[in-house]
Amino acid sequence: MAYVPRLKSKYNEEIVTALKDKFQYKSVMQVPRLQKIAINQGVGAAATDKKLIDNAINEMTTITGQKAIPAKSKKDISNFKLRKGMPIGVRVTLRDNHMYEFLDRLIAVALPRIRDFKGINDKGFDGRGNYTLGVTEQIIFPEINIDQINKIMGMDITFVTTAKTDVEALELLKQFGLPFKNQTTIQQ
Repeated sequence: MAYVPRLKSKYNEEIVTALKDKFQYKSVMQVPRLQKIAINQGVGAAATDKKLIDNAINEMTTITGQKAIPAKSKKDISNFKLRKGMPIGVRVTLRDNHMYEFLDRLIAVALPRIRDFKGINDKGFDGRGNYTLGVTEQIIFPEINIDQINKIMGMDITFVTTAKTDVEALELLKQFGLPFKNQTTIQQ
């Protein structure tokens, strides 16, 4: 029997029926699901120091469990000493089992380690059912050894869903266990 992540089985067994009942879907195929999690980390100082990109790739690979790739600049900007094609960030896209494992670690371990954590903001929706969360420090992940870090950097975590509206996406992410702080309603 193959390994199935905890949140993947929770989605299949509990979340689908809960969302189907709440939004009155006619078919289980209409129920929104998580497609992918995209994680981006901008390394602005990488234009002058090439080792920062290598360190960021190693850290992102350690955090996600999947090889991160450098994000390259699209055009020349002389004020920033930036040339087209220079690596200026790191990104990784997680799907299927890697995605559910990362989401589980994010909810259960990483988010509670944030100082003065009162929940995440529910204003990061884009109007099409996707949610972006900004993390200010990469040291909230337990995989990162604090002694080996030379610079604290933040990252953006984007949850891409098949939901048509922000209300459906918010309910989906709440069902997964993302701790939203103020339970306000989003306008449709």
